[in-house]
Amino acid sequence: MLAALVLALCAAGAAGWGSWQRYQAANDDSASFAQARDDALAAGEQAVQNMNTLDHKTLEQGLDSWEQSTTGDLHRQLVDGRDAFARQITEAKTVSTAKVLSGAVTELDERAGRAGVMVALRVTVTAPEGEPAVKESRLIGSLTRTSEGWKLSALGQAPVGATAG
Repeated sequence: MLAALVLALCAAGAAGWGSWQRYQAANDDSASFAQARDDALAAGEQAVQNMNTLDHKTLEQGLDSWEQSTTGDLHRQLVDGRDAFARQITEAKTVSTAKVLSGAVTELDERAGRAGVMVALRVTVTAPEGEPAVKESRLIGSLTRTSEGWKLSALGQAPVGATAG
């Protein structure tokens, strides 16, 4: 009888402790921040990959993907230059594919809806003739949270460290 009572008290204590831990985890700001960081990183990596992937055979889909991945000034630049860029890619008949090697969130301001990412990519450009050209690069992107989620609002090359002279 005593053993059953002790066992019941231990079970109730464990259930209470587990419930308290679950409550704390669900209401923990650091967990919320980590989720926002992960969401921004996933969206940033995908958007940077989209911006570096384009096939002349499916050009309209690729350019649509670029526009869907962006917002703000970057989006306006892409929309305004779409026809000229489409002509260049159609004439060159190139295929560019990008693979994300790694990425990191460099800053995150949830209240303002802004984030920064750095993404390392391997981009392969294949022309109609010749061998594919492979280039690895690091890009820095600014993200803005929109009603549709995180989107790129700026993208550029990451600066390379200074060399000792």
